Amino acid sequence: MTAVVALGGNALMRPGERGTAAEQRANLREACAALRPLLEERELVVTHGNGPQVGNELLRHERAADEAPPLPLYLAVAQTQAEIGALIESELEPVAGRPVVCLLTHVLVAEDDPAFAEPTKPVGPFYGEERARELEHDRGWKVVHDAGRGWRRVVPSPRPLEVVELDAIRALLGSGSIVVACGGGGIPAARRGAHLSGLDAVIDKDRASALLARELGADRLVILTEVPAVYRGFGTESQEELPQLSADEAEALLPGLAAGSMRPKVEASVDFVRATGHEALITSPAALAEALSGGSGTRITA
Repeated sequence: MTAVVALGGNALMRPGERGTAAEQRANLREACAALRPLLEERELVVTHGNGPQVGNELLRHERAADEAPPLPLYLAVAQTQAEIGALIESELEPVAGRPVVCLLTHVLVAEDDPAFAEPTKPVGPFYGEERARELEHDRGWKVVHDAGRGWRRVVPSPRPLEVVELDAIRALLGSGSIVVACGGGGIPAARRGAHLSGLDAVIDKDRASALLARELGADRLVILTEVPAVYRGFGTESQEELPQLSADEAEALLPGLAAGSMRPKVEASVDFVRATGHEALITSPAALAEALSGGSGTRITA
């Protein structure tokens, strides 16, 4: 059995936290303990988000810009892959009792993807309008007013096409290791001749996880999030937990799901299920054991 499990942002940072290393490590300790039911899988890959961590990294770049040159966004993605991977290794290996290896992972995207013409993904700190316009002029950024809190840089979120280090992931799995890969959706890249060229974009973590699961021929995709299942009418008095959905039923739900949270998880699950015929499971870390036995969570099947 091969499984790909995607850790949501709450596995690392909780509301009200600053995101210190100690906070993230404590949260990961709980999340990794919750993965015990999956550790019996012969091959296991763990993916994760990195949104708050990239935001913090970009803020460090800005605050230190007079002393050290800011780095491109794709290198901030690489930095946070290593940062979070190191924390996952330290917390998961004692639980798993076998090696856990973090692999920096590039994911190819098309340079003519429509997302590059219409950046929509907010990243990094908030600015006043005057400073935001300066950065827009000086660095070629696109900035928008976001959530009533100020101005923010927006970047493309292109569709992932290929996991570059797929063979290395397979080799590590074959050695018996658990692999941490495609962190934050992977480092966005394009091939230019013999070289990989990083691109300033952010790939959706759930879409990249589904791509990796398809390319590995995984038997199961597990997406962990803050809630134990997918709900119809989430947050309303009539919300309804959905224990099982066909791919068509799940697709029909998409317009009513939150674009920044549950919708990409369901979209990624539908893509995986249709491509492989295998099942996807959406649940929370706390409900994972019960969900794997059929008592909780949302299963999406062909």
